[in-house]
Amino acid sequence: MREFLTRSLRGVNQNKLRGILAEVAFRAHLKSIGFEDRISAGGWIARNDARGGRRFAEHACVFFPETIQPGVDYSIHRPLPPPPPGLHSICTTFRQIGVRSYFCAATVHDATRVSESMVEWSCIELGLPTEQSYARFPESLKEFQPRNRRHNYLRHATDSATIPDEYVPEEFSKECLRVAFSSRYLSEIVDLDGVFWGQCHAYPIEIKEKAVAHDDLVGEFFGLDVGPFVKLTYYAAKRGNLHSMFVVREVSDDDARHERGWWFITFEDLASFASWQPLGGGKTMTGGSSTVIKIPKAEFRPLNAATLQTL
Repeated sequence: MREFLTRSLRGVNQNKLRGILAEVAFRAHLKSIGFEDRISAGGWIARNDARGGRRFAEHACVFFPETIQPGVDYSIHRPLPPPPPGLHSICTTFRQIGVRSYFCAATVHDATRVSESMVEWSCIELGLPTEQSYARFPESLKEFQPRNRRHNYLRHATDSATIPDEYVPEEFSKECLRVAFSSRYLSEIVDLDGVFWGQCHAYPIEIKEKAVAHDDLVGEFFGLDVGPFVKLTYYAAKRGNLHSMFVVREVSDDDARHERGWWFITFEDLASFASWQPLGGGKTMTGGSSTVIKIPKAEFRPLNAATLQTL
């Protein structure tokens, strides 16, 4: 699994690692307050690009992988598993806004040789009123333009040793699914940290590890890169029963990065209180420079059982 991640990930810089650790810690925090069954696994959301004469972003889909665990039989002879029950509710919400949703199950052909074909995926569409059957993934997604030639996504040499052992299976499963899709189809694709389902709405979430910053304009604030901000804006534009939220694991501003607490803000509040004057940030997860949206810390709510119960 680590060898695959070494080749598939473009890099694991400090921001990327902190994002991974924040997702691990977030799920542990939800479990500690009794909400672990209200969060989906991570996945991907993709939409078609303009190549091939298509209208940009005309079609979108979201797909969630089965997490492949070491030592478990994923041979062709095993029955494919039913999707997690909570995922049906989430995918119904996505379908209502025109985003088709899939759960993808794995068949492992050769766990000893790192290649695009080491894992074969089958998908089942969710959110429909009738029972569906598994089909080949990604070949069954007809809305996307096929590549004229397969793209090699396993060409990197990244040190994956810093990824914690407990997170490797989920990261590996997500990367396998991304490579399977993106090597065959042209698209714009971004990760989905997870979806929280509340009392009435489903909330795609963006999870970050942040130290609080300060300026004279907004006071104490947490920053959000413009890319994730635009992603949350997309969910808000589609709306229906789909809302979204930004989750922050606050840490001390030092090398140890001690945890100071958990906070969240819904997109409605984020859009209302974010500063109109962005800030030049540091390095993004992909190594480029960032532009940061400033959101006052005072507008965040503590992430605990009482506040989550109100969503």
